Amino acid sequence: MPRFSVRWMVAVLLIAVVGGAFFFCEYLIYFPTILKCAWPKISHARGGEGIDDRPADSAVRAMVLSDTHLLGAVGGHWFDKLRREWQMERAFQTALWLLRPEVVFILGDIFDEGKWSSQKHWEDDVRRFHRMFRHSTDTELVVLVGNHDIGFHYEMDWFKLQRFEKVFNASSTRIVTKKGVNFLLVNSVALHGDGCPICQSVEKELIKLSRDLNCSLQNSQSGSGVMDSCEGSQLYPPTPPIMLQHYPLFRVSDAGCKGQDAAPPEERHLLFREKYDVLSKEASQRLLQWFKPRLILSGHTHSGCEVLHDNKYPEVSVPSFSWRNRNNPSFILASVSPGSYSLSKCFLPEESTVIGVYCSAGACLLLLFLAHCLWMKGLLQCLSLCLLGKHKSL
Repeated sequence: MPRFSVRWMVAVLLIAVVGGAFFFCEYLIYFPTILKCAWPKISHARGGEGIDDRPADSAVRAMVLSDTHLLGAVGGHWFDKLRREWQMERAFQTALWLLRPEVVFILGDIFDEGKWSSQKHWEDDVRRFHRMFRHSTDTELVVLVGNHDIGFHYEMDWFKLQRFEKVFNASSTRIVTKKGVNFLLVNSVALHGDGCPICQSVEKELIKLSRDLNCSLQNSQSGSGVMDSCEGSQLYPPTPPIMLQHYPLFRVSDAGCKGQDAAPPEERHLLFREKYDVLSKEASQRLLQWFKPRLILSGHTHSGCEVLHDNKYPEVSVPSFSWRNRNNPSFILASVSPGSYSLSKCFLPEESTVIGVYCSAGACLLLLFLAHCLWMKGLLQCLSLCLLGKHKSL
């Protein structure tokens, strides 16, 4: 076989191995993984009084993720930033295309350095976020505030909070209603209870929302119009809310958390610090008393966990969506109707799998190169012997 033909064949094999590994790891791998996920059915679901007999298409299809931590200009290496943002963009866009959620909730810590970024760096982070999490008009994107977006309690100020709210065109504490379902968004960073101006403003808004929801329930039960004590209140669908926030409600640790998305065993017994890792006991009890939520969804810990507060208020901690924080990121698929809800987890490709594929491709390239060298060396030896034999015969 002519040498140029061998070289072309080797070149084609090299391109096939490198291109195949790259295409699989950077594009294709997200499709079979997310195709395993499906919207949960709510026929026998939790979270409601009695049986919810509404048709399946009346449920809200909500995708919930958390802690994207877009790296900033100070602490983010350019390659790490490029890699993590590419992974999240491909995963998010693939999930939107395959699952078509009606609403996507991101539970805070959108940015990693929002708490100290300059206006220029902030605008760059926002631009990249909108590119990564672009979506059609059929999907509503709802973003909550986290401590990395505006700073911990001692770091936050009105400028950073209003800058965040302006980008996402909404107050950080409010109710979003879809198909008769109330989603309560809580600015949990401002629930320190120490009377700081932002804390006072958020608590005042929460008390108003609690009154509005309670009046909506009372008005539905009485059936005789708005009660005098509820004059001026805004009416919502008469159902307990789904509460979403960045900080989890108070729990001692992750010792009771299980599953493949839970914290590593060596970290589960570490005690949580109130107002830093979780909300304080007092703030947690106030929220439960004010709203009596049928479900709480939170982030911040970067790990998954299920907790039942006071034996009747379930909370699900949503793991980080970034491969920088986890080997196996995931998100929640929630089917929610006014009477019930059902949740399922959707795991994304593991980083170790991607690394394994690239290592395997590298090993294949090395073997191919060695085989080519050995083959060429053997061919040259054969040709040398042939030429030597002809020379002797002459």
